[in-house]
This record gives sequence, C-alpha cells and structure tokens, in this order.
Amino acid sequence: MIMAVNRDNIPECVDIIRRSFRTVADEFGFTEENAPLFTAFATDEAKLLHWLDEQHRPMFGYFDSGKLVGCYNLLVNGKECELGSLCVLPEYRHSGIGDLLLNDSLKKAAGLGCSIMKLSIVEENEVLRKWYEKHGFVHTGTQKFDFFPFTCGYLEKQL
Repeated sequence: MIMAVNRDNIPECVDIIRRSFRTVADEFGFTEENAPLFTAFATDEAKLLHWLDEQHRPMFGYFDSGKLVGCYNLLVNGKECELGSLCVLPEYRHSGIGDLLLNDSLKKAAGLGCSIMKLSIVEENEVLRKWYEKHGFVHTGTQKFDFFPFTCGYLEKQL
C-alpha cells in the first residue's frame, strides 16, 4: 500500500534510499571518496527533513505489512515536477513495487497540476534508462559534472 511519508518515517526512508542506491554505487564503482555527493552516500535525515519542511516535497512510500520498503518524493516547480529518489529495497525488487511507485508519482504529480515529470539517472545505467523509457519517459540529454564519476542522464514525460 502506498501512503504519505511523515516525519516518523524519515529514518526508514534514509535507510531505504541509502541501501537502494548503494547497489548502483557498487555496480558502477562509486565510493564515498570518488562520489561523496551520490545519493547512496549523501542522503541523511537532515536532507530529507529539508525536503519535507523547507522544500515542501510530497513524499510517499510503499508499505508491505506495515514495513516501509520503497519511497519517492516530488519537487514541484509550477507545471513541472521532478521525481526524486524513487527506490525499492533490493530484496523487494522485481515484484512490481517500483512500477506501482512510479505510476503513483505520475498520478500525484498530475493531481498537483504538473504537466511534465522530469528525473535524472546515472546515464551509464542502461537497465534503469530502459525501464523509464518503457514507462513513456523520453531521454532529453546528459550532463557531466566534475564531482561525479558518471554522466547524469535526464528524462521527462508529459502528463
């Protein structure tokens, strides 16, 4: 079941985000030394509380028998929404939870008046890119930053 995440869920969300993105870090060789700003290493309670309290990002999670196992957040900027940190714990992947969370994020964004959903990924993660494209996202470009050992890829979808 997908429900809004509240302040009490923040520690669980941090754990889910860090553990989920850690599998990407491990697959592509990212470490705290070569990518300290990567999500697996840079996410903490202060960051999520900033998203919730200062940026007013709606945050949602998938609960399995009361346990939070996946989550995402939305950064709303007028008619555009940015999907942030959509993730599912590794042991719950490939069971459709990611699809449910993504579809929920699209519905929530449309309900908030957004007409476009944007997101960024590790460009080298071809499996993830294809997954988003399967869901109707279009690749719009890339950007290389000095502080990341990878290329950022950008995708968007009209709502």
